[in-house]
Amino acid sequence: MSATPHAHVLDNPARASLTGPHAHFAERRGRVLRYPADVSPWLALPDDPDADDWADVAALAGPGKEIALPGFGGEIPAGWEITFRGEGVQFVDDGLAAAPDPEAVRLGPADVPEMLDLVERTRPGPFLPRTVELGTYLGIRRGGALVAMAGERLHPPGWTEISAVCTDATVRGQGLATRLTLAVAHGIRARGETPFLHTGADNTTAVRLYESLGFRLRRRTRFLAARVPERPGRLEDGRVVAVG
Repeated sequence: MSATPHAHVLDNPARASLTGPHAHFAERRGRVLRYPADVSPWLALPDDPDADDWADVAALAGPGKEIALPGFGGEIPAGWEITFRGEGVQFVDDGLAAAPDPEAVRLGPADVPEMLDLVERTRPGPFLPRTVELGTYLGIRRGGALVAMAGERLHPPGWTEISAVCTDATVRGQGLATRLTLAVAHGIRARGETPFLHTGADNTTAVRLYESLGFRLRRRTRFLAARVPERPGRLEDGRVVAVG
């Protein structure tokens, strides 16, 4: 059984990004697309993946490699190990009080070591050495040290995802995450696009925050990661068999 066909770009946002504004990042094999491994872990399947597509996933990722399949609701081939499964929620702008922030500074490649260090301490989600290339990242410094940041990740046509929202423990409770989220949203809106974001369905603190800022729940989704078998093979009858 294949995944349910998607009717909206936000239903398969990684694919919409890699076939749209982020096409210059795309690594392709057949109908399968992915970001470079040092940019983002996301891999994008077609809405109706078949055995050939899964073989292309395996060839593109490599034996034994872990792949991230955001929003994928279909079945994983037999023999593939599911390494992570979680429920998520997708929020869209529904009246954000977006505004620039006077303390926010633009972050770039020279700031990546500090950004990676902040991510390591706060665990907001995947952030790799070249993730900063996906869009605008803003940060707040205190005493010269980077203590909070937020930025842009997936970029389906007409939309931009806000991601990597994180604050060092020493400055939590000061509203820095809110300020940076609204500042990043302001930049997205200035381009004529609409902000959206994802978080874990069980992250009630984040859910309450985003709802209070003016985000609206659009859909529930799934976060899934799987490991390519060391010796992947095609399914002879062309069917994808579910496991787990």
